[in-house]
Amino acid sequence: MADHDDLLTMLNETKGALNTKMGVEIVEASAERVVGTMPVEGNTQPYGLLHGGASVALAESLGSVGSALHAGEGRIAVGVDINATHHRSATSGTVTGTATAIHLGRSTAAYEVVITNEAGKRVCTSRITCALLDAPAS
Repeated sequence: MADHDDLLTMLNETKGALNTKMGVEIVEASAERVVGTMPVEGNTQPYGLLHGGASVALAESLGSVGSALHAGEGRIAVGVDINATHHRSATSGTVTGTATAIHLGRSTAAYEVVITNEAGKRVCTSRITCALLDAPAS
């Protein structure tokens, strides 16, 4: 497998259209822990607050990256369940999501994702479960 810096470069270059539009950057990635950032600007609802759906999309992205790393070569991770509790609003700056593995199994992986503001205060807590499947034949 590629070294850590190569892995981060690859994850940030192939992150998909939604993550690109949202400004998501992966800063740390392993099967056990994935950390990513996202700007509040451009990801707000009409009142100027960070959109709850943006927090959920960040959480799903981080949990999916960790699940895919755990699944390994020749397998894929697909989200099957996600939930989120929004604790406080964010109106500016950058939020940071930290996905920590809570289960790394043969057929599923689950993560708790904590999203914090620049002051380190919890904005959102999410839990995501991914099914680990054999990759489709090309």
